[in-house]
Amino acid sequence: MKLLENKLAVVTGASRGIGKAIAIKFAEHGANIIFTASKLNENTSSLESELKKLGVNAIAFGFDISNFDEVKKFSEQVVKEFGAPDILVNNAGISIDNLILRISEEQWDQVMAVNLKSIFNTTKNFVPSMLKKRAGSIINLTSVVGVGGNAGQSVYSASKAGIIGFTKSIAKEIGARNIRCNAIAPGYIETDMTAALDQKLKEEWVKAIPLKRAGTPEDVANTALFLASDLSTYITGEVIMVNGAMPL
Repeated sequence: MKLLENKLAVVTGASRGIGKAIAIKFAEHGANIIFTASKLNENTSSLESELKKLGVNAIAFGFDISNFDEVKKFSEQVVKEFGAPDILVNNAGISIDNLILRISEEQWDQVMAVNLKSIFNTTKNFVPSMLKKRAGSIINLTSVVGVGGNAGQSVYSASKAGIIGFTKSIAKEIGARNIRCNAIAPGYIETDMTAALDQKLKEEWVKAIPLKRAGTPEDVANTALFLASDLSTYITGEVIMVNGAMPL
C-alpha cells in the first residue's frame, strides 16, 4: 500500500543523510519529490535518478535556503509549475559546535539563518498556496538538544528549540484550514554529520541509549512518512522524539 500516491512533497536539504532518506521513503510510497540543496552536484543528480527509478517525478533545486528572496522565487516556480505541495519537510540544517566562550557572532548568525530562518522562509512562502488547497502536512526537523540542551551546542540547541516553538505556533494558526504542522526530534542518528564525531563519544552515547543502538536515517524517515500520510490526520503541534529513549 502506497501512503502518498500522487502527492507532491517538497523536502529541503535532501542531498544526503536524513533528508535523502525522507525523499526516498516518500517516493517509495508514491510521492513526487521536489528537493533542495545548497548547490546542484553529483549527489543531487544521483538522488534525482534514484527517485525517478521508483516511478515518480523528481527535480532538484540548488540555492541558499536562508535567503528569503531565493526561497520566494523557488516557491513561486514550484506552485506555478506543479501546484501547492501536499507535504513540506523542513530538513535543511547545519551544526557549528563550540563553547559559548569560543563561538563567534558570525557562527551564531550562520546557524540561525540556515536552521531557523530557512523554516520561516519556506513556511511563509508555501503556506498561502496550501491554505487555498485546504490540506497539507508540514514537518520540521528539530533535535533532542532543542529540548534538553547540550554543552558545547548552545547555538545549535537554540536554533532547534526555536523550531519547536515555531512548529507549535504554526499548528495553531493553520489548523482550521486542515493543515498540520509537527516536528521530529532525532537523537543520535548515524549520518555524515555524526560520522566525524569521536568514536569513544559515540560508544558512550550508545551505551546510554536503552535500545542500545544509534538510530538510522530510515528511522526518522519512517516517522516522517507517518506524519505526512493520512495515518496522522488528527496529530498536529507535536514533537515526536526519535531517539531510542536517549537520556536528555
